[in-house]
Amino acid sequence: MSDSLFLSALVAILPLLSIFVTLGFLKWKAHRAGLAAVAIALIVGIVAFKMPFSLALLTASEGAAYGLLPIMWIVFSAITLYQITVVSGRFEDLRAAFHLVSDDPRVQAIIIAFCFGALLEALAGFGAPVAITGVMLIAVGFSPLRAAAVALLANTAPVAFGAIGIPIITAGNLTGIDYNTVGAYVGHQTPVLACIVPLMLVFLVDGRRGLRQTWPVALVVGLAFGITQWVSATFISVELTDVIASLVGLAAAVIMLRLWQPEGRDDAVESLTIARQKDLALVSNGNDGTAGGTAIATDDVAFTSAEEMDQRAKDLTAGRILMALLPYLLVIAVFAGSALIDPIKDALADTNVKIPWPGLDGHVLTPAGAVSTTTTYSFPWLSSPGSLLIICSVITAAAYGVTARQWSREFVDTAVKLKFAFVTVASVLALAYVMMLSGQTITIGTWIAGTGAAFAFLSPILGWLGTAVTGSDTSSNALFATLQQTAAGKAGIDPTLLVAGNSAGGVVGKMISPQNLTIAAVSVGLVGQESAIFRKVILWSLGLLIVICILIGLQSTPVLSWMLP
Repeated sequence: MSDSLFLSALVAILPLLSIFVTLGFLKWKAHRAGLAAVAIALIVGIVAFKMPFSLALLTASEGAAYGLLPIMWIVFSAITLYQITVVSGRFEDLRAAFHLVSDDPRVQAIIIAFCFGALLEALAGFGAPVAITGVMLIAVGFSPLRAAAVALLANTAPVAFGAIGIPIITAGNLTGIDYNTVGAYVGHQTPVLACIVPLMLVFLVDGRRGLRQTWPVALVVGLAFGITQWVSATFISVELTDVIASLVGLAAAVIMLRLWQPEGRDDAVESLTIARQKDLALVSNGNDGTAGGTAIATDDVAFTSAEEMDQRAKDLTAGRILMALLPYLLVIAVFAGSALIDPIKDALADTNVKIPWPGLDGHVLTPAGAVSTTTTYSFPWLSSPGSLLIICSVITAAAYGVTARQWSREFVDTAVKLKFAFVTVASVLALAYVMMLSGQTITIGTWIAGTGAAFAFLSPILGWLGTAVTGSDTSSNALFATLQQTAAGKAGIDPTLLVAGNSAGGVVGKMISPQNLTIAAVSVGLVGQESAIFRKVILWSLGLLIVICILIGLQSTPVLSWMLP
């Protein structure tokens, strides 16, 4: 290997390039693209970065284990919970309840994907918002491809404060900067995204017509969410920022819709119906070699005409609405209790089993020369959001009168339907671990960080890159927060700004992560069509990344430094 940092970074980026090429251009299925990327990462790690063969394989195995539990366990559990609502028939009432709030699909995209999705991100994270809102959008009439894209695009602004602020807390712990300070900085960055994402959503749903006809409610919700996120992160609580912002955004939508209604609803419904028929043809023409056999949402939720939905909404009673919302109210209560009530939080944390990965633990060093702690695998058999979701599904089944036999059948059927998704996410996390522990990721980051004062404009790219690889803003901060801090010190830039910028950049990388693409594909019944979803969202991701890069770059100068706390 040449001593040139540039050449080293060029070689290190090959596994990532393979993901973009195979998904974006060759249109491979995600599990094949993931496995190919792991193979390339192993070759680069062993040949170019001199990682011993056995350690490279063991690193991949630990990453794969993390991909299965907790990541895919969360997704699997979220979809199991959803399936219980379907077989009970209660999901039909939930569809009608959203129809009561607004019968305009463009507004429903904002309410479901942005507001409700942000609440799920605040409490659970790790792909659960995409999984749940994806199937809910399908249920109200969206085409599978558009539902996936909307769910992914909406899952941006809340991500930095997701899972009760874990990404920001992680960045603070690693850098020694008070996480409340980091959170305040992020709270002066991501609200800019929050203000524009609802506008992007209505454009994605219905093009220029949708933007022209619904921009008032989109802008009101975006501003309400963004301003609340700003205030909460700065003055109230990093942990509760997204909870408060999502509820205020939802309230703003309800109030706005009482005062004003958009035009063009019927045209939008017709457009979505046509798109839905095209996407269903895509599903039936063979996902993973079967005639629609891997579809989840599209198989289980029949499309209901606008007229039928109007009548169903009129027939709803308060009791039926409450029962329809029960699973999600239960999820909010369980996750809030597990994250905010210290005795419960501590009791759940005590059940985690720490497993020094056999043959790997103690044999891998960090760039600073210390023994890496990432080689100890935490087995969260009870504290994982996935386990809590399974508990919610059991309680929901009991409340809905779903028998143990029916619950077991849905549990097994969901596992079968997700078989390729398990492979995809396990391979993506194996890729992330090999790149991280072999030195590939830090090499790419160090090269980007060598740009001096201009690094302020480029620093969010590291966060975007880290989240795109791992599917997690938390993992991205774990990879790059200290590097951002060091590079800022050398360039004479405020370290807190760049540490926060890493998290802000990461939120727009999540939508193109193979892990999250797979979650979206599974939720809408497009397993094997991840490449189509990738092409649908990549330009949105890059566009928002440019916005964040310019914002944070200017915040490092007198032009926008006044924005910082």
